[in-house]
Formats: sequence, structure tokens, C-alpha cells
Amino acid sequence: MTATARGQGFEAVFGRPAELVAEAPGRVNLIGEHTDYSGGYVLPTAIPQTTRIEIAPRDDGIIQVASESVDGGAPRSFRAGEEARRGLWLDYVQGITAVLRGRGVSIPGFDARIASSVPLGSGLSSSASLLVALARALRAMLDLSIDDVEIARIAHAAEHDFVGAPVGNMDQMAASLADEHTALFIDTRTLAFERIPLPAEAELLVVDSGVAHQHASGDYKTRRAECERAAALLGVRQLRDVDAAAEQRIASLPAPLDRRARHVVTENARVLAAVAALRAGDLVRLGELFDASHRSMRDDFEVSVPAVDALVESARAQPDVFGARLTGGGFGGSIVALVKRGCAAQVGRDVVEAYARTPGALDRRATVLVGGAAP
Repeated sequence: MTATARGQGFEAVFGRPAELVAEAPGRVNLIGEHTDYSGGYVLPTAIPQTTRIEIAPRDDGIIQVASESVDGGAPRSFRAGEEARRGLWLDYVQGITAVLRGRGVSIPGFDARIASSVPLGSGLSSSASLLVALARALRAMLDLSIDDVEIARIAHAAEHDFVGAPVGNMDQMAASLADEHTALFIDTRTLAFERIPLPAEAELLVVDSGVAHQHASGDYKTRRAECERAAALLGVRQLRDVDAAAEQRIASLPAPLDRRARHVVTENARVLAAVAALRAGDLVRLGELFDASHRSMRDDFEVSVPAVDALVESARAQPDVFGARLTGGGFGGSIVALVKRGCAAQVGRDVVEAYARTPGALDRRATVLVGGAAP
């Protein structure tokens, strides 16, 4: 993922060529939402959109970083060893350097330029893509002996511990290990993973609702806290440890903890069923699981919003769609639909047009991000 480069944009900003380039993809989660911070199962895949980091070392301990999409491309800076959360995009960069220093890595300083095609707030892990790309760039620049799982661990620590976003580890694992041809089945407790080929008879359609979300927002933090409280009341370490057959125990929890726990427990079961459906090539069953997952996220976990529900219904109304669901943390973002091979481009156009006619459409615009090309 690294190569020598002479980036025009980098040279215009820093007055010298970049020495290395690293990239990492965004991801779409097929199924397994809000299960990762409860130690559960997830099933993401990579998308074509990526974050690209051009980098060159310095020897004075100064770190300068420019993003082509923020601050007019002007660089911001800090000194290695003086990282401090500012509530800005630069925190993600500081998070990586702080975590690496905490692991004994000496950071001599560097100049870096960020270019990303992963839409912000779309539920497709733009932050994890940035973190993993930067960790890869520093691995190459500093010749670090770090494997891809460790890259994901570093990126997760940066986002969770330094930035303060209460995310699980799925996004960073996907950005570090996923590809566009397979689904990445991850046990988020152990970080064991398996790549499962995507079905040749179907393709994925990803549509951004135009409603942005933020993982560091209060609603996301509230859901995680509710899951932790539910696990404590059930006497388990994490909701991963509750069997799907424990319906009466779950129902005994006070509202809304009963619904939160029911979502996580049934969603874990749906991931395992989806893996089985993928292996069997059963697209009808896989589509049914997508639909059930969305209903659970909407009704039990309450992380969907009316605009996203309208987009899912627009997709499900198309005859060539097997199933559709909200993907990502919720409160906006994107949907993913499983579509008959060769039909995603037309379905995407039809879905966007139908969505444009729904109430409130003037306030946001749907955009097809993935669909129409073979994975």
C-alpha cells in the first residue's frame, strides 16, 4: 500500500515532494451493527472510496498536516510529544502519533497531505480510513514491524482513547483488512477474521441519505452506555455472552434496555446466519436478514431516522432488490442494498428519484456511492 510519489498537491503545500504514499479504504457493513463494542460479530466489506496520505519525514519533531477538503488545504501543526485534543480533524492525526509514542515509537516529525474520497458523515468509516492510512504511512516511513491487525488496534486506540469517540473495532479492522471482493467476517472479541467471497449473482448498492452523523455525538454514546448497563443487569461481561434463546431474561430488563439488548443479541445471530447464507449462495435469505436487521435497528435500537427509513423502503420496493438496511452507526448516513447482478445502477437511479419525492427531500439529497460495477 506504499510507493514512492511526487505528489503535485503535496509539493505545492510543503515545497518538496512526498516520499511515500499510503491508502486505506472506507467500508460498508453488510450486517452486524452496534455489535462490535459488545464483543459480537460483524460482516463488513471494503468500498472503492479511499483515503490517501502523502508523507515525507522531518527531523525537528514538528508535524504538519494538510487536508485537501478542510481549512482550504492549509496545513495545521503540532509537535510530537505535545499532542492535545482540540476537537478538530487534526485530533485523528494526533491520536495516531500519541498511540505510537505510547508504544515506544520515536516520531521525528513529518509533513503529510490527506486526500479522501470517503464521504464524511456517510456511515462508511471515513475516520477509520484516515487513521489506518496514516498508520500505514508511518509504518512505511519508520520501518515499523507492525502487522495489519496491529494497525487496526492502533487506529482504534487513537479514535476511542484520544479522539473520544466510543466506537468499537470493526471500522478499523475493515479499513486495515477488508477488500472489495470478499466480506470480512470478524469476531470483534478475539479479532479472529475470515474472508468470505461475495456472491457472483448479486452486487451491492450503497446510497448516502444526505443526513450526516457523528460517532462522537451523544446519541451514539448513549446507545453504548445502554448496552453496557443491560449487560451488567444480565450479569454478563458483554451482550455477546447472552444467548438468543434468553428471551425472557432480556424481556425482564427495564425499557429501553430490553430493546437494546434484544437488538444486539438477535443481530449477532443474524450475522452468523448471513455468513451461512453467503457460503450457500442463498441471496433470498441474505436479503431477508438485511431487512430484519433494519427493522431491529429502527425499532429496537432506535438509530434510524425517517429519511433513512424512506430510502430503505424505496430500495425494498424495487423488484431486483433482495434486501436493504441502514449501514453504519445510524442517526443518518447510508443504506446498503443487495441487488441482482447487473441491476444496481438502474436500481440506484430509481431509488434516488423515489427518495427525492419523499417529504423533506428538499433538505437533503441522496447520492449513489457504490453500485453498478462488479465488486
